[in-house]
This record gives sequence, structure tokens and C-alpha cells, in this order.
Amino acid sequence: MSKKTFNSKKRPAGGGRGGAGEGHVPVLLNEVLHTLAPQPGQVVADCTLGSGGHAAALAKAVQPGGRVVAFDLDVWNLEKARRRLEAMHLPVSTHHANFTEIAAVMAAEGLDGFDIIFADLGVSSMQIDDPARGMSYRYDDAPLDMRMNPAAPRTAADLLMSLTEAELSAALWELADEPDHARIAQWLVGQRKTRPITTTGQLKELVFAAKGMVEKIWNKTAAYEEAHPAMRTFQALRILVNDELASVRELLRLAPTRLRPGGRIGVISFHSGEDRLVKTAFRDGYVQGQYEAYSGQPIRPSSREVHHNPRSSSAKYRWAKVGLTRRQNASPAERAHG
Repeated sequence: MSKKTFNSKKRPAGGGRGGAGEGHVPVLLNEVLHTLAPQPGQVVADCTLGSGGHAAALAKAVQPGGRVVAFDLDVWNLEKARRRLEAMHLPVSTHHANFTEIAAVMAAEGLDGFDIIFADLGVSSMQIDDPARGMSYRYDDAPLDMRMNPAAPRTAADLLMSLTEAELSAALWELADEPDHARIAQWLVGQRKTRPITTTGQLKELVFAAKGMVEKIWNKTAAYEEAHPAMRTFQALRILVNDELASVRELLRLAPTRLRPGGRIGVISFHSGEDRLVKTAFRDGYVQGQYEAYSGQPIRPSSREVHHNPRSSSAKYRWAKVGLTRRQNASPAERAHG
């Protein structure tokens, strides 16, 4: 875990996960600010800094006297975001750390807790758009990497060489709801017997072949915004490489005890598995008395937001609030949705 700190004045926020600037737009920003209700003097944990869009808006909202403590595994994104936020003169300290390290970061910052914990679980636009990261099916010759943390030991190419056919099939179904999971896994394992799968283009070709499709024909006939045939395969591998679901489970486990009385947590997810984890954690946390209120149905982007930022279309946002005093043994029939 490493830390850099800078300090404060104000400037309007822009861009997000996504990011600040460069055409990136923070998803559901107004909804996040409304439900988390940041106040002057509060301390916010932004668990997924990305390019800093949400962090900038939150840091501005907690002035005067408040600050944002930001986490990101991607050291390249972290440094870019740090420079942007520093130019805005906003009170943000950055940590090259997984959000599962929230207790260690609290200790390093000399804090007894956070007033707000926020996480946008989507991959940042800069990561997707960088061919060197190998996260997108839009590139043919990019290395099949997919690591958010470049220091992590295993790339997607490594995983494709080591997982069994059954493991691949299960991952494609459980992590991405891929209907052709068994056939894709069979093709991938068959291919690696003769040639390693090392580029995004190779992986994409194999998915098309497994589905009995031809990319050029699909490109000509696909309806507007129709999901790319390789999208789910790329998603499943990225989640596996970065062990994303395990990290989300740990954050959700730790969050209630890292929030100050009256504190709030908000999570934006883009994947059904992540959303289920968040939904269950907030519901169970309410039943067990850890939260005094939580959102019932997820908050979705408006049609206007999706029009201006198509990548927001699959976003689901949920929040929960800790009481000023902890409730004990709340009845399962008692549910506060707002």
C-alpha cells in the first residue's frame, strides 16, 4: 500500500469512472450525491478512484473541512487521477491499494472511521480504451492481459493456459451468464493444445468460431447496441484475473464496521453477480441491525444519461445507512427502504 497526499481549495468536478476530463463522465453522479448526502467536514472513502470524477464531486461537497481518501489498484490511473485532482486543489489523499485494505488505510490516515464509503465497481474507460491492458474485444493485436494491478502475478493469457475446461465453462456461466459457455470452453482448451492464446484478437476469433459466427458478417448485420458476442467471455476473464467478486465480498463485510454512526455506503455495479452481492449484503445488514435503512430497488441511469453516456446503461446503484446507534436483532419483516 502506498500513499500520496495533497490539499485543498475548490473547483467544479468533471468526468468520472470514467473520470475527470477527457470526455469521461461519472455514472449516476447526481444520484450518488443525493443519497450519500455529503456534508462539510466529513471524510469519504472512494474505494475505486478511477479517473477521479466521483472523488472530485465528493471532495467539493465536504468542504470546508472534509476530505476524500481514495483507493485504486491501477498505479497508472492513480497517478493520472492524482494529478487531475491536485490541479483542482481538492483535499484528496490517494492510496495504491485494494479496497479490501480499508482498515490499513484508515490506520495510515489516523482515522476512526468514514462518514461515507463509495465504490464504483465498473472498469474505467481509460482501462478499457488502452490496448495495452487487453480488456477490450475492440482490438485485435493487444496482449491478453486484463490486470487492473500491473504487478499482479497472472494475466488472462496465463489463466487460459491453466484452467480446466470445466473451470472455464463454469466461470463463463457464473461470472458472465454466457449461454454458450460449454462450447466456448471446449474451443479454448482445444486451441491451447496447439497454440497459446495470447492476444485479444485470438480470443475473439475463438469465441466467434465457437458460436458458429463470422465477425465480418456479424458486424454488418448486428443491430445498434447489440451486445458483442465476445463481451461476456472478456468480462468473465477480467473478473477472474482480478478476483473481483472476492474483493467485493470483503469490502461489503468490512464496511458496516468502518462507517461512523450515521454513515452511508453507496455501490455502483455493472455485473449481475456484483449487484446480487451488494443487494444481499445491504438486506442482511439491515436485518442484523448493522444498517438502519437501505435502498430497495436499484437506482438505474435515466434515459438521458444513457444517451449521453452509453457505458452507463448496465449500471445499478444501491446504498445503505448506518444508524446513529446500532439496532439489535431487527425483525426480518422490518425493512426500511428509504
